[in-house]
Amino acid sequence: MVDMQAFRHEVGLRAAGGPGGPAGELAVRLGVRTAVLLEGASDLAAVEALAERRGRDLAAEGVCLVSMGGAMSVGRYAGLLGPTGLGLRLAGLCDERERPFFDRGLARAGARHADVFVCVADLEEELIRALGTAKVEEIIEAEGDLRAWQTFVRQPAQHGRPTHHRLRRFLGTKKGRKIRYGRLLVEALDHGQVPDPLGGLLASL
Repeated sequence: MVDMQAFRHEVGLRAAGGPGGPAGELAVRLGVRTAVLLEGASDLAAVEALAERRGRDLAAEGVCLVSMGGAMSVGRYAGLLGPTGLGLRLAGLCDERERPFFDRGLARAGARHADVFVCVADLEEELIRALGTAKVEEIIEAEGDLRAWQTFVRQPAQHGRPTHHRLRRFLGTKKGRKIRYGRLLVEALDHGQVPDPLGGLLASL
């Protein structure tokens, strides 16, 4: 059975310079109408988690979430998926410092009016700020990472840093941790706590 993961795989191969696969055919078969350009897998996990909490099946709605492996790849992905490629509607989520990459890449692909939602530092920082540091520390303890967190904050480089900065850095210190916590932090949000960039993106789809 063909699914959205197969489409994402073909798009990733083409974006990496691989042979042209049946991405267009898959898009038609799956009814893909919108591609959401995300910097990384942790952003994808967070968007998926919020969609699930709100009872939405994005794949069934024709929405494909695409993890690009960094904002500097946006031009390639926008070219493949947007008006000059498969003709899909484009949307995106990025950090403030990466916004110029999105603006240039989307403009080159003829999609300068795509809905792009911008986080101040990154999505992890938005989620930590929304939940509060005490709640995030509770989640870390519940996940069995309390000892690792305590060891981390004792490092000399972390002395004197605000707790929310430490938490943001901690989430990126182990492979896969940002992805896991991207989902966990979203699942812990109350309805009114959803950060504006994340909520705005989902509402636009």
